[in-house]
Amino acid sequence: MKTIYHKPVMLEEAIQGLKINPDGVYVDVTFGGGGHSRAILQKLSERGRLLAFDQDEAAQQNTISDDRFQLIGGNFSHLKRHLKFCGITTVNGILADFGVSSHQFDSGSRGFSTRLEGPLDMRMNTHGELSAYEVVNQYSVEELQQIFKNYGELRIARKLADHIVKGRVINPIATTQALVDLLTPILPKHVFNKIIAQVFQAIRIEVNAELDVIKSFLEQSIELLHKGGRLVCISYHSLEDRLVKIFIREGKFEGKAESDLYGNRNLPLKKVGNLQTPSNEEIKDNSRARSGKLRVAERI
Repeated sequence: MKTIYHKPVMLEEAIQGLKINPDGVYVDVTFGGGGHSRAILQKLSERGRLLAFDQDEAAQQNTISDDRFQLIGGNFSHLKRHLKFCGITTVNGILADFGVSSHQFDSGSRGFSTRLEGPLDMRMNTHGELSAYEVVNQYSVEELQQIFKNYGELRIARKLADHIVKGRVINPIATTQALVDLLTPILPKHVFNKIIAQVFQAIRIEVNAELDVIKSFLEQSIELLHKGGRLVCISYHSLEDRLVKIFIREGKFEGKAESDLYGNRNLPLKKVGNLQTPSNEEIKDNSRARSGKLRVAERI
């Protein structure tokens, strides 16, 4: 049974960014509902090939029946290994649409939503060992503070951590609503929704090691792309977008790119165009697109 997903974000911009060679090999590392993948397949000839990744079993139900297509049920942090197993060592283009899918947000049982009652889970891979329950109920005050500070960019990280640790002594915090209810008394009403969203984001990033996964993916992408191959990344918050921006500019996440004796910078990628954001029309039609940021790079 297929799972219903919302429209893919910045579809036309992503396809244009890939600059698709009809006979090429492409990778969609965040398959989801398959919207981007189906658009890529429409541009491919009979000789073209598309491989897609998704660790979520719900997304895997949306697989496409096409001889040119293969869906890999795994995390894209292991991109090179999975592709090598499929006989692929180089590709013409890679697309990544980071973050949580609309389906995951809209399924209360997954624990991603701040609006819907559900267990404190937040695992993108439902077989993962660490869930939001362990983070909220077992992490120390200092660990929670660092998560809220680094992944939620919250100035009141210590206050939140202290309140959670004190609250869980009385009763374990087992559901999304229980966490929201616990934090409600200490949050100003005018920024309540924003802060709760940042709290959930921080916990989710920790559970799924999202930033480490993105770093690993970006490093592997430059090893896989042909010269002239395109990398297209869609991010939804500043932490994701910052990693993509810095990596495209410097080829690394810290420091500057190395230079040769003549001062020429040794860069694996070059920026293509400027940062793109959704149109007002797309945002009106698909609210999830609101915070989307798309960047394109080409392998040098």
